[in-house]
Amino acid sequence: MENNKLQKNLGFAAALSTVVGMVIGGGVFFKPQAVYTLTGGAPGLGMLAWVIAGVMTIAAGLTAAEISAAIPKTGGMMVYIEEIYSKKLGFLTGWMQVVLFFPATIAALAVMFGQQSAGLIGNDSLVLPITVGVILLISVLNSLGSKTGGLIQTIATVGKLIPLALIIVFGFVKGGGNNPILTPMVGEGVSAGGVIGSLLVAILFAYDGWINVGAIAGEMKNPGKDLPKAIVGGLSLVMAVYLLINVAYLWVLPANELAQYSSPASAVAEAIFGPLGGKFITVGILISVFGALNGYLLTGPRILFTLGAQKSLPASNFFGSVNKNGVPANATLTMGVISVLYALTGQFNLLTDLSMFAVWSFYVLTFVGVFKLRKDQPNLERPYKVPLYPFIPIVAIAGGLFVVVSQLLLSGFTNTMISLGGVVITLIGLPIYTAVQKSNNKDNRDDLAA
Repeated sequence: MENNKLQKNLGFAAALSTVVGMVIGGGVFFKPQAVYTLTGGAPGLGMLAWVIAGVMTIAAGLTAAEISAAIPKTGGMMVYIEEIYSKKLGFLTGWMQVVLFFPATIAALAVMFGQQSAGLIGNDSLVLPITVGVILLISVLNSLGSKTGGLIQTIATVGKLIPLALIIVFGFVKGGGNNPILTPMVGEGVSAGGVIGSLLVAILFAYDGWINVGAIAGEMKNPGKDLPKAIVGGLSLVMAVYLLINVAYLWVLPANELAQYSSPASAVAEAIFGPLGGKFITVGILISVFGALNGYLLTGPRILFTLGAQKSLPASNFFGSVNKNGVPANATLTMGVISVLYALTGQFNLLTDLSMFAVWSFYVLTFVGVFKLRKDQPNLERPYKVPLYPFIPIVAIAGGLFVVVSQLLLSGFTNTMISLGGVVITLIGLPIYTAVQKSNNKDNRDDLAA
């Protein structure tokens, strides 16, 4: 939707709640396992990494919001990069999102949903059927119309707030508080420099969603004043909540034990409330994850639909069509199927690392785009400008580059292979783009000849 069609009725409070609601998802309930596994069962560097990732996210949100406000078009990052750089790079951004970022993220959340649901039922043989089933179910629900998705999001918001609040409050009340929180930094035999990049990739999954923050600029009464306050305030609040709940986890169970559980939040809840209370909290977490899945299966297919509508993909007419309910059902079901293929790995942390590496490579391009856009289009209307320019964009770029380079070159053979796999899958988009453009040009020539 274009900026001039949006009603400017959002104030600071509405923007703040939007930021918080978009960012808090399922990652905070599950990522402590990866964090404390990487640190060798020590809490210090893990807690520090939550702070560093939060600061990176605030810098990223403040930077990208300038572009979102200056280019108020649907399509998000794909459109920003196309406008700033080129149509080819814009396509590659969208390609990465539809074949890597969204499906890998959806698959990761579904894997965790399947594992937690099967554990709740007490039958591990149901993990795969539930994992696949929840992806296909939400894909079908999102093909029925937008009202369904909205209802799911409302229920899921309540679902994620209940376990967060209960664990934080009762963790401190009933936990022993005898476990170390800030020391040691890493366990024996672990290099802090060698794992910090992987730690940030793991934790940034919990902070993801900030790229959508700038999309609300066109609906704000005073974006120049209120948007930076909403971003800094909202993401700082998210960071505070994440730090609080991680301290609460450690207040109840030590870091080396949290590293043993795929869902540390459920393990902590069981230690606090007993088996029955722990199951209640797990249900709340499952509702939150279901909502996050719905959000990604609501937004991701819109990118695939846009690529189809632009005639940028093979079978564009199929992907770029809507059903009788006015939703891109073909794109939604296609993304559901791709996500199922990723989910068959059953690897939550591998899938999240893959999605984060892929998307942060393009986030860096977006941050650099602030400088390029100011140089190329100095007179472009900017309802909001990133504060402390150029310092904050430089922080965002440096943080993003560190994550990408560290994951690609400095975090061990496995992470290098995962990252290279992401690079290869992304670059496959280039010959596809070239072939489709040639086909489109031929069709245009044929039409003119006729």
